[in-house]
Amino acid sequence: MAYRYGERHQMDLLPPSVESYVSTDDPVRAYDAFVDAMDFNELGIAIKPHQIGCPSYDPRAMLKLLVYGYSYGIRSSRKLERATLHNISFMWLIGGLKPDHKTIAEFRRNNKSALKGVLKQCARLCLKLDLIAGNTLFVDGTLIRANASIKNSWTRKRCEKVLNKIDKRIKAILGECETVDREEQDQTSMVKMDSELRDSRALKTKVEKILKELNKEGKNSLNTTDPGCVRTNGVHGSHAGYNAQSVVDEKYGLIVSSDVISENNDIGQFAEQVDQANQTLGEKCQVACADAGYSNTDELEKVNEQNIKVVVPSKRQASRRKRKIKPFDMEHFHYDAEKDHFLCPEGQILPYSYSNKKGKTRIYSIPRGFICQQCQHFGICTKSRRGRSVSRLIREEAREKFEAQYKQPKSQAIYKLRQEKVELPFGHIKRNLKVDAFLLRGREGVKAEMALLSSCFNIVRMINILGVPGLIQQMG
Repeated sequence: MAYRYGERHQMDLLPPSVESYVSTDDPVRAYDAFVDAMDFNELGIAIKPHQIGCPSYDPRAMLKLLVYGYSYGIRSSRKLERATLHNISFMWLIGGLKPDHKTIAEFRRNNKSALKGVLKQCARLCLKLDLIAGNTLFVDGTLIRANASIKNSWTRKRCEKVLNKIDKRIKAILGECETVDREEQDQTSMVKMDSELRDSRALKTKVEKILKELNKEGKNSLNTTDPGCVRTNGVHGSHAGYNAQSVVDEKYGLIVSSDVISENNDIGQFAEQVDQANQTLGEKCQVACADAGYSNTDELEKVNEQNIKVVVPSKRQASRRKRKIKPFDMEHFHYDAEKDHFLCPEGQILPYSYSNKKGKTRIYSIPRGFICQQCQHFGICTKSRRGRSVSRLIREEAREKFEAQYKQPKSQAIYKLRQEKVELPFGHIKRNLKVDAFLLRGREGVKAEMALLSSCFNIVRMINILGVPGLIQQMG
């Protein structure tokens, strides 16, 4: 069978404009219409077509470049510059403009707050198009690496260890200098020692400054490359990173709001994330759902007080799926609320003993250790000669209320939807867009990137639901 061969030097009658190369249902047209529909004054980007001085690139074109590039996993300024020179859709999108990578990077760096507002306007557009219902919201988080190495993360322990080594080395160098002076050796070795001494003292000053900042701000660690990131521990090991949060709507799984925090876990984030989503929606949701990582009773109570149904399993409920309950686990101890004591399976009373240092847990113990020692189950129930003790949260009633609420059939149906709704955006961002780390540094920078990535996910979903022509028509 014959082959078809290409010919680079064949003369063709090309279409008169780039417009002819982009079909009417090409996705790039939806991105173009999306950015054109945005309120740039609300974003904080001034449009000044008649400004005096050296002409700058149209902010709308620059934002289109970033949104479209991020949607296809092209994030670095150099790759975006290359795309404007070789990719027809990019050429069409920004009208043939060719900003260099420095201009692209500077626009992104100088408009971090504006980029954070892109997601809010995107979510409100979805509300207008009836793609977000706002009834049930799902909250989740994922760890994403920072643009920094964990080797540049410093803790108090590491600072003290390094300072100790530096002091020993400085002392050794000074001793060597004295030996050189006495023996009057050549100047070359002396110069080398002077240089090493200066370097050691400079490092000592740097480490002392880091330690002072750690003590001043009360942080556990500080990364000298990106001070906003923290040490994150996940299945892929420990890295310098951030905890990215997103709140997803139940109807089509669109992202309502996103955030990035400097924490290794999700504890203490539930109320804050739900409040941010409600601000975007302009009204309160009816149900807020998350996994056991958010099961902080105080946080759940904040949301519950707003008449929002909370569907979050406790860590106790989540762990029951994984472990087998043993005969003398705490679940078999009965609590008497009126008398404020526990009854063990053998009928012995465990009265209140003390509260822990944090003041969130009450400890109940057998009053005399010999009671447990004489029990037939001693060694199985407890091996302590002081006797068995159990703990109970001060706000245990609230936790039991949320646990009972989670067990309801309707709550179970909602929680079953959680994974397929809230995990999909993170999967798209990490796998399809190849986002293994943020490019920008600092909390403001990574928040801007996360908002941009979330907006990209929403636009893809909008195109899949309405189609390119339908989406353009409704945005117009």
